[in-house]
Parts: sequence; C-alpha cells; structure tokens
Amino acid sequence: MDWVERTAQLRQWTRSGVRAPHKPLLFLYALSRFQQDADGELRYSAVEQDLRRLLAEYGPGNRTTPAYPFHHLVSDGVWEVRTERGTGSPGTGVRELRATGAAGRLTPQLRAALRREPSLLGRMTRVLLDLNFPPSLHGELCEAVGLELEEAETGRFSAARRQRDRRMREMVLTAYEYQCAFCGYDGRIGAVPVGLEAAHVRWWAFGGPDDIDNGLCLCSLHHKLFDKGVLGIGEGHRILVSQSFVGRSTAAREHVITLAGRPVIGPRPGIRPIAAAHRSWHTGQVFHGSPRPATTA
Repeated sequence: MDWVERTAQLRQWTRSGVRAPHKPLLFLYALSRFQQDADGELRYSAVEQDLRRLLAEYGPGNRTTPAYPFHHLVSDGVWEVRTERGTGSPGTGVRELRATGAAGRLTPQLRAALRREPSLLGRMTRVLLDLNFPPSLHGELCEAVGLELEEAETGRFSAARRQRDRRMREMVLTAYEYQCAFCGYDGRIGAVPVGLEAAHVRWWAFGGPDDIDNGLCLCSLHHKLFDKGVLGIGEGHRILVSQSFVGRSTAAREHVITLAGRPVIGPRPGIRPIAAAHRSWHTGQVFHGSPRPATTA
C-alpha cells in the first residue's frame, strides 16, 4: 500500500477552488500525536479545542466544526474511530461524539507502516503541507500541531503532479521593482534583495498559476499576514485589513492597521495587475472576516 499516494488523494469537498483543509489539519495533528505516543488515542472531547484552533487559524474564514473531519477521515483508510459502544464513528454530531467517548487514531496498518519506516511520517507530512498550504505557513503549521521534523523533511512534495515555475520569484520581484507592494520596503545587502518574497494570490496548491497576474512582491511580514488572511486586496487594488486583526502597539498600527484602503504599490507600467479572479479567490478563501474602513491620515 502506498501511504504517500493515499495521503495525496484524501477525499475533500471541493468546488471552484474552495478550500477545505479540515481533513489535512486533523491528519497532521494525528501524525504529531503518533510521534509523541504511537499507541495513544485522541478522545474527541479532549482534542476538540485544539482542532477548533487549527481550523480557525489555518482554515477558511467560515467556521466549521472539527466533528466533520473526525468522522469523515475514516473513509480515507488512514483513521479509525471507536466509542464506548465499540468500533465505528457515531457520525458528525458534536454532542454524540462527546457523549459516546468517541476516540480516533491512525489505522493499525498505517501505524505499523510508520514504525517500520520512520521516514514515512516526513514524506506524508510533505504531501499534506504542499497540497493544502502555501510554503510560508509550512514551518509554523508544523509547530502549531507539534510535529518535529528535520528542515529537509518540510520541503516540497517531489511527486506533486504540477511543478512550480522557478522563474516566478524573479519575474514577480522585477515586475514590482523589488519593493513590497504593501509597504514599499526594498531592503538589500549589496545588490541582493533581502526580506522580499513572491506571494501567490491564489495559492498554488489550489490551482493558482505561476503568472505575473497571480503574484505580489511582499516583504516577509506582509507575505505571512497575506497568507494568514489578515491582509487582502479589494476593488481598485486597494489593501484590505481584517477587522479580526488586533494590534495595540505602535508597530502593529504602522505596519498593518494603517494599510487599510491604501493602493497596492505596482506593478510597473505595462505589467498586468492582479487578475480579478485571483483577488476574488483570496478574499473568499483566505481573508478573514470583513475589512476595516480605510484609515485617515
């Protein structure tokens, strides 16, 4: 049985690029717990809050219950659920999962495979990360679920069907004249730019192309906030700042809150701006909540 391929083919609800990372997040969490206790179970009532936090932080803006992946991951052959009544999940009802003492863990076959081949856990993790989340979130997501991996293990899944265009970064940075499209940062060491990255507006994992009109040159901070849904791009290519973001310091206000309503910097004349379809995808699938009103000078 090819567990890596099975991981890549998790059945997820999908329609027109809608994100549904519920199963991948639960799977990553389960792999982490296996790493800590290979025979332990995850009692739903004990891990519900952890799973809710993961969904709130790394899932789409609309809130959903962790009961759905807890029940439905069973159908992918990597997860099992039992209750005080015996084997089998009682369904997606939160009350039922709590009342019956529902507990889940990786299937016996997968646990045995992970014991035989320790490197399998890292390969499966690479698949889950690369096919469901942008690279800017991989490291912190591993920390959030408690996975301890070597740096090399969090690299891109080499067997992914699509291959990234290695020219993307240089094309985007050149188009935006080596400055952050949100704050204008343009730091260099000698002739080498530092702290500048090429961000996909529509994530590559969800069909986002390696094209100029799907790219933004952003500093490291604003790239992370863009991928976390704190920042977005609205009509007229103006910056959106989520109402959900809270920052009381002067730095938070200057670097985030005051961006609300500002026009995006670039790209240079003659370069296609961000396509409306990609902006719309990011606003619907990544940006959290409603935008703050534009700040006044």
